[in-house]
Amino acid sequence: MSSSGTPHPLPAGEQAPDPDAYPGVLGLLARGVWQRQVAMGVLTLALGALTLAWPGATVLVVGVLFGIYLLACGVVQLTVALQLAGAYPTHVPGHLRAVSFLSGVLSVLLGLICFRGAAQSILLLALWIGFGWLIHGFMTTAGVISAENLPTRGRQAVLGILTSLGGIVLIVSPFRSLAALTLVAGLWLVALGVLEIEHGLQVRTHLVN
Repeated sequence: MSSSGTPHPLPAGEQAPDPDAYPGVLGLLARGVWQRQVAMGVLTLALGALTLAWPGATVLVVGVLFGIYLLACGVVQLTVALQLAGAYPTHVPGHLRAVSFLSGVLSVLLGLICFRGAAQSILLLALWIGFGWLIHGFMTTAGVISAENLPTRGRQAVLGILTSLGGIVLIVSPFRSLAALTLVAGLWLVALGVLEIEHGLQVRTHLVN
């Protein structure tokens, strides 16, 4: 740029840098994330519907179902973390890659715990599910804060906040019956599943347009 403030013309054949070339942490992966978002939304919605439609399920059955769900969430988070580290190591903050990886590991561990005998306790089962949601919601919200140009950023923020709130509700509420736990968790899962599917489709629409 000249001293008068007028930018110099670009040499022939050279293009101006794209200011949106690196639109943020999740924006970098948007073309691969929307499919996983829709898939997780379908899984979440199906689990919520199954939980609500199966009032006679035992604690063990509910623990297995939510264990599968937390494992799937953890695998998705680990996949994203590895993609961030491998494909965009210089454009994604190291602390965010670390948080994504750690949250994925914790989600997998909580999912495995749901399969074990400790899940025979309604209180412990609610705690494991709640912590899993809280971790997932925190990671989603952190990604939104770091990705200023993320497509459909507002919907992603709502999804992260609702997931975190659902985790807090399960952690602090003294559920005394499996029916109460499955009702609250099932309704929350249905709402989260719808939001996840909608967000994934909105990201796809944004990329197409």
